[in-house]
Amino acid sequence: MVVWVSELQAAKSRIDVNNKRLIYLVFTAFVAALGGLLFGFDMAVISGAIPFVKEQFSLSPAAEGWFVSSALIGAILGVALSGELSDRRGRKKSLLLAAVMFFTSAVGCALAPSFMILILARILGGMAVGIASNVVPLYLSEISPADIRGRLVTCYQLAVTIGILTAYLSNWSLLALFPAEQANINRSLFSSVFGDQIWRAMFSLEVIPAVLFFIGLFFVPDSPRWLLKQGRDDEGREILIKINGEAEAQKQIKDIHRTLDQEEGSYKELLAPGMRIALLIGILLPLFSQFSGINAIIYYGPRILNDAGLSIDDALASQIIMGVAIVLFTFIAIWKVDQMGRRKLYLIGTAGATVSLFLTGLCFYMDVNAGLLLLISALSFLAFFSFSIGPLKFVIASEIFPNKIRGRALGISILTMWASDAIVGQLMPVSLAGLGTAGTFWIFAGFCFVAFWVIYGLVPETKGKTLEEIQFMWSRS
Repeated sequence: MVVWVSELQAAKSRIDVNNKRLIYLVFTAFVAALGGLLFGFDMAVISGAIPFVKEQFSLSPAAEGWFVSSALIGAILGVALSGELSDRRGRKKSLLLAAVMFFTSAVGCALAPSFMILILARILGGMAVGIASNVVPLYLSEISPADIRGRLVTCYQLAVTIGILTAYLSNWSLLALFPAEQANINRSLFSSVFGDQIWRAMFSLEVIPAVLFFIGLFFVPDSPRWLLKQGRDDEGREILIKINGEAEAQKQIKDIHRTLDQEEGSYKELLAPGMRIALLIGILLPLFSQFSGINAIIYYGPRILNDAGLSIDDALASQIIMGVAIVLFTFIAIWKVDQMGRRKLYLIGTAGATVSLFLTGLCFYMDVNAGLLLLISALSFLAFFSFSIGPLKFVIASEIFPNKIRGRALGISILTMWASDAIVGQLMPVSLAGLGTAGTFWIFAGFCFVAFWVIYGLVPETKGKTLEEIQFMWSRS
């Protein structure tokens, strides 16, 4: 009886410890994921503001294009800065800088007295997006236990999609209130501050998550791997014990020091025989993600929904429906990424995306653009993209690089994503005009087909492995 009671007490103690560890991880992941939400919100909020800003400042087509693309230029600058910054100053300080930039950008956009100030604020927000797009998945990867790392890093992509959806919803809500504001039926804080310039209110809402992100970062730790790299072993050990327990923490510390002893911390390490494959994977996955056709589906989403017979009052309502679909499908990745593994999920996703895009193109080619097949094929692509191609590029890229230069190496991967996004944005109108809608979708299907075979031939399974075990795997190849 005494033994039985003792075992029960021991089991209860283990459960209490595991619960505390889980709460610690969930809170840390939630705070970090706010960076992803801000990323999504900042990039999507402009969709509702464009017509009002264009009217406010009497923008020419060139100036309108500059307004839209300025954040993308800032994002590229932010990514270029983030790798070196996060490796030298730490993941947490980099995220704090991004939070300040998000806040300053939101205030600057909301109160901009001139178009030039508005552009500068958008570039600053883009820089924050660039930093967050690199450092958040990097931080989540380094803070997570091996058995749930895929889920926690995928939460970043989920947060991005929620941020996009939040921007669509807030824009739609403000536009719904706008007629009442003009008629003085429902005077609110927004009208007293911004008058009839509703676009300023759209940008101002970003202040709320930016402040929460900044405050929350003071209650989460820095990356234990970065701390160990800096020689701050006691701090790193304490965090690893909170995450993994004493025994696993000691094992990981030994493995981390072993990898650090083998590294020089220079870019040329990425060209070593084993790491060349990792670098190639880190470049190709984000490239395939942007060339998968996601922008084309989003672009044609309202038309597909309307032609399928759904009553959509305006473009923003269509965006909300597409945004909800992407958020829901991303939960499949969170559910399965650490069970099925990254490789299998990616292969299923790229194969499904290839078929879905081919069928979508076929519908446009045969001019069957008002049928159920077009709607099913487009939504199927969204599903396959959302549980594989979209989130898994961040999961895999954040896992495969050496400790000493992980921030800079991941920065190369994320920079490829933004550069590919810019290329697709420039080429898609040309492709639509020259090859037609069907041809454009078939080209995207071709990229997904190539992605399937690249993943099949190059990408190893990394589920359940620590970051150091993955690094040892490359050194043996």
